[in-house]
Amino acid sequence: MEQNSHTSTVRGAETILLVEDEPSVRRLVSQMLQLTGYTVFEAASGPEALGLMDRVGQPVDLLLTDVVMPSMSGGTLAQRLSRRHPKMRVLFTSGYMDDTVVQEVVAMGAQFLPKPFTPGSLTQKVREVLDSPWDGLLFEALSTPEG
Repeated sequence: MEQNSHTSTVRGAETILLVEDEPSVRRLVSQMLQLTGYTVFEAASGPEALGLMDRVGQPVDLLLTDVVMPSMSGGTLAQRLSRRHPKMRVLFTSGYMDDTVVQEVVAMGAQFLPKPFTPGSLTQKVREVLDSPWDGLLFEALSTPEG
């Protein structure tokens, strides 16, 4: 695949759980992914995503989550969902590159896409993460202890 591949040439059929607390960003990202063939479940927070996955009951191939969210970080969400979906891949996003949690996620080698991103860079990164070897050990390092 070429680096400059157009959105319409990067296709998939997998299931993605999109967790983004900003409604307009969530809607836009969901539409971009659906237009390229993915099935997308949307949640506005970590707790909402956990409840949604309880109701849906099917595995997800990719968790696409913001790192910094109210009530539960993307790292904690990834760790909790990985127990239920052990082969799930994770792609983190954030527009807060100065945030300590974001810097830790990037430093640990987690898959990361900084905001803002283009439709082409989103779909290309999603495809790259889905096609990459799975590394479940990263989730344990990313989770923060719950009090």
